[in-house]
Amino acid sequence: MDSIGQQVFIETQYPGVTLGVICHSRGLLQIDAPPSPEDGRSWRASLMGLGGGPERVLVNLDSHPDRTLGVRAMDCSVIAHENTAEVFRNRPGTFKTHNDETGANWETIPSGLTGIRWVPPETSFTDAITLQWGETQILLESHPGPSAGAIWVILPEEKIVFVGDTALKNQPPFLADADLPAWIEALTLLQSKVYQEYTIIGGRDDVITDTIIINQVAFIKDAHKRLERLSNRKQKPNMTDSLVQPLLSKIKYPAARQNNIHNV
Repeated sequence: MDSIGQQVFIETQYPGVTLGVICHSRGLLQIDAPPSPEDGRSWRASLMGLGGGPERVLVNLDSHPDRTLGVRAMDCSVIAHENTAEVFRNRPGTFKTHNDETGANWETIPSGLTGIRWVPPETSFTDAITLQWGETQILLESHPGPSAGAIWVILPEEKIVFVGDTALKNQPPFLADADLPAWIEALTLLQSKVYQEYTIIGGRDDVITDTIIINQVAFIKDAHKRLERLSNRKQKPNMTDSLVQPLLSKIKYPAARQNNIHNV
């Protein structure tokens, strides 16, 4: 666990997700959960050593299984965007593995995920919500690029922002649920003076640099242009397969994940 601010920590050792926690006298405000129950128990044990007050609240940055499967193991109240809550309302009560490969990290976990009960958020919002967490003001803000329910967790006093899948390092973005113009808008905001002095934490990485954001903007713009070109030519949806290799060639990612990514 690494400290990135006054009583603000991140953990990157669990597959598929970067976890955050804000510790104050009121309690712990957690950001996302590791996907496997075993990792969830390990993470809870780590959090016990932080101290803080008795309250436990967890924020989901979106509805992706990598960050929501393990919420039940955290045993706390959950806050998310209304669109994330809507996803849970349309899901079966329990998670079942399937044969479709999406490149998600939970798909690389050997076993123990089938039958996990989803935990829908108890509190949801549409545009933004402000939490007064002990002495710290925390802003949860909608930024629907990667998915309709994607949000950022912003700590104005500490100048830290958790941006989820808005910016990714060394892996391709998942485009199936994306709003590409909104995604470009969110990345442009991260490049602006508003976040010039902020520490930006990715949802699957640690600190996100300016170079990563610049590369992500270029990638999303390229993907959008290619998709628009196919649409204007009235091509069939399966023609998007022809875009995969040209887009992946622009991204460096770990060799260990090559099969997982290429089989998507």
